[in-house]
Amino acid sequence: MSDLPSLQRRASICGKRDVEEVPFIELFGARLQGVVSSGSDPNRVYISWVAAGSLDYYCSTNNNRRCGGLGGSACKHIRQMVEEAAIQVGTERVARFLKLPDSPEHYAKTKGALVAALRGAEKSEPATAVFSRFLSYLRYCELAAPKQPAPEMAWFV
Repeated sequence: MSDLPSLQRRASICGKRDVEEVPFIELFGARLQGVVSSGSDPNRVYISWVAAGSLDYYCSTNNNRRCGGLGGSACKHIRQMVEEAAIQVGTERVARFLKLPDSPEHYAKTKGALVAALRGAEKSEPATAVFSRFLSYLRYCELAAPKQPAPEMAWFV
């Protein structure tokens, strides 16, 4: 059974993606997580995540080197990831998923409110699981295009 109408509907409500800056985000496993390109080195990416509920966060390179921008608050990579998630899946959905304290509508009305709500603590965790998921999704880009939508690629629309 094709999920084409829901994929087309999602494509029409999502904003323009910036795959060069934030090539991958997902709401998965009680976390908003993603891959963010380095601003200074084109060969480096950062793996960032924010936990739903606690709003704890972490950011490191794919080689598990801690992001130098972490210093008691979310770094620019985490902020970029959250902003891109709001574009891709909607501010209200991100707010609900992260279990933010105010109503989801509050975050949709106030620019920068999602990022300002990130008041969790830094929690170190290896980047391997998120980076592995990203690489798994990338393999779909190398396959011949199917005639039917690939639901696994809905995040890429």
